[in-house]
Amino acid sequence: MSRQDPIRVLIVDDSASVRQTLVSILDAAPDITILGTAADPFIAARRIQDEMPDVILLDLEMPRMDGLTFLRKIMAQRPIPVIVCSALTEQGSRTLFDVLEAGAVDVVPKPRADTRQFLLESSVRVCDAVRAAARAKLRPVRPPGRPIEKKLTADAMLPPFARARPVAGTERIVCIGASTGGTEALRDVLDVLPEDCPGLVVVQHMPERFTAAFAKRLDGLCAISVKEATDGDAVLPGQALIAPGGRHLLVQRTGNRYSVAVRDGPLVSRHRPSVDVMFRSAAQCAGTNALGILMTGMGDDGATGLLEMRRAGALTVAQDEESCVVFGMPKEAIERGAVAKVLPLGRMHDEIVRFGTMPSLRQQA
Repeated sequence: MSRQDPIRVLIVDDSASVRQTLVSILDAAPDITILGTAADPFIAARRIQDEMPDVILLDLEMPRMDGLTFLRKIMAQRPIPVIVCSALTEQGSRTLFDVLEAGAVDVVPKPRADTRQFLLESSVRVCDAVRAAARAKLRPVRPPGRPIEKKLTADAMLPPFARARPVAGTERIVCIGASTGGTEALRDVLDVLPEDCPGLVVVQHMPERFTAAFAKRLDGLCAISVKEATDGDAVLPGQALIAPGGRHLLVQRTGNRYSVAVRDGPLVSRHRPSVDVMFRSAAQCAGTNALGILMTGMGDDGATGLLEMRRAGALTVAQDEESCVVFGMPKEAIERGAVAKVLPLGRMHDEIVRFGTMPSLRQQA
């Protein structure tokens, strides 16, 4: 299949109205086509025998066979990029991690036509998830499609500085941004960090209501504390604050201590929370006291913000291509000159620990 061919999607959901909504969302994207729909996994299995889709959108609660069982069978027998599209993953961290551990590329909430803006943002999320899944290493790389709406920069949330300003010495802070494949990558990094590591703030592209379950699950696995950030939370050593889905996270400084601001606002780089917003705020208030890490994900969110961090004197790191699920965001940052180091996922925790014990940082070019 050529790079110009549309991404073929199979929708598997027992709800006719959900199938219809997803079809209308995906039909509006010029680079995506509907291969077919199925009301349950048995119908889907027969459809796959006739023609292989590039991506499957899969519900979890269905008759005859649940979606998680079907997902495990797909990954064991004939791996295909699967996006779980379900309300069930919003209800508990165990289900969320089960589908990710079973091999799902991403998880998105079912779109609801509550308001025009909500449906529009759901459309952006679903289409971008399909594009990212098609680019994942399970399948050949595909080009991104046209943006559905105007793409805003971090200026929409925080004005840029004309030039980097010196920042007084403070505690160290680590800022991590990730998207597709990031949930498992973050677990691999945070799980091995010691309790005395620097404070971390994290933006993982996830929908509203998913991040609380994600943070709770990580908190049960890691030696450090992990929680969904709330407005005004202090950034403390041995703790990671996860940006809540649907809201931006900004780093702020009072004296020599850091805290976070959680803010509403428009999609930035087509995401909310946006890595660019967090990185820019860290560049402005932390400078040389910050470490910025950009991990696996599609698109370019975080590339501009990481460059601002580097220009402000921060240490900047990108995940290498080999260990990324989708080498999009790190690649963009590397090409823009935003990255001082390119590291495999397995060395990220060592870099964080090393950063926390460094006596001083040299200003980077």
